Amino acid sequence: MPYARFYVEPSRESLTRVRDALRGVLEGKENVIELILIGLLAGGHILLEDVPGVGKTTLAKALARALSLEFARVQFTPDLLPTDILGTQVLNPKEGSFTFHRGPVFTNVLLADEINRASPRTQSALLEAMNEAQATIDGETHRLPHPFFVIATQNPSDYQGTYPLPEAQLDRFLLRANIGYPSPDAEVRMLFARQHDDPLERVKPAVDIEQLLALQAAVRAVVVKDDVARYIVRIAERTRATPDLTTGVSPRGTIAMFRAAQARAYLGGRAFVAPADVQALAGAVLAHRIQPTTQARYAGRTGDATLAAIVKSIEVPT
Repeated sequence: MPYARFYVEPSRESLTRVRDALRGVLEGKENVIELILIGLLAGGHILLEDVPGVGKTTLAKALARALSLEFARVQFTPDLLPTDILGTQVLNPKEGSFTFHRGPVFTNVLLADEINRASPRTQSALLEAMNEAQATIDGETHRLPHPFFVIATQNPSDYQGTYPLPEAQLDRFLLRANIGYPSPDAEVRMLFARQHDDPLERVKPAVDIEQLLALQAAVRAVVVKDDVARYIVRIAERTRATPDLTTGVSPRGTIAMFRAAQARAYLGGRAFVAPADVQALAGAVLAHRIQPTTQARYAGRTGDATLAAIVKSIEVPT
């Protein structure tokens, strides 16, 4: 649906309420919360890559509750089929007709848990949904609810029985984030916070759908000067020409960086994007879009390290 239909004056206080709600369930992870909000405001999807038990599922549920959005969770397994995600046509024997039963993808916030445990065929079922906000079943196209936001998780340390995400699907994620273990003090606070109940149950709606869409529209209005846009493109071009990489940043990646930088500037209370926004987000937005060569991997030169070196080597616009 068009933004104009829902438009209301955006309020930065509503973002503060959402941030506070996420802080209540994820202790000491301000950087992760900021990335989640950036992905949300930029209208993109997020890949959370971390070990089990650090709060990936809890964070996704808390976000949906704070935003008053419909939430669905799919546990990806090797026997999961595309129809289990998208839905299927069901025969009504009395009337001799088919009725479409929607799958869990028809929601606002979809948690694709352990996405790399499903087969490539099932993983690809999400591609159209993530890129075009629609699903095609039996030749018929169905629009997904608006907004539509995917949070996918995967375990980076246990690859037995998994199917690594192909480059085409990784490129659909606006950014990739790692939660990591909490600090000792944050973990102690977490223990006492859960002494009597689950903090997730205390999360209240902080923003409604109209306010969210207005915030996303306000982010698109953040000014990006020509020299900053060219700075983004120079970084992408350098990744495409670096011998240590077999795959550089695609144009989809530069668009993702453009929008993510707008969102970070808006969160910071600025009406313009600074080069510092691009530098701060380079790892989260671009690192999962590049592939190091075999020689680079054997030499210990990871994609993240190569990208960091590229960003450092390019002259920053003033």
